[in-house]
Amino acid sequence: MKSISIYSKIRFLPEHLRSEVNDFIDHLISKKKTNSTQKSLKFGSLKGKIEISDDFDEPIEDFIEYTK
Repeated sequence: MKSISIYSKIRFLPEHLRSEVNDFIDHLISKKKTNSTQKSLKFGSLKGKIEISDDFDEPIEDFIEYTK
């Protein structure tokens, strides 16, 4: 979307709605700043932190009657 199109749409809004648009834009800017400062996970970074039990593939006792 072109900036000129956004400006022309905002121009037709009443003053109280322009204020809301301004607040929303500020919110988006602050959200972008916090997202860019988050540490990104790298492949293998959770190795050894997740454990799957040995009977993971076994049928659940509550549902055994449905598998017969």
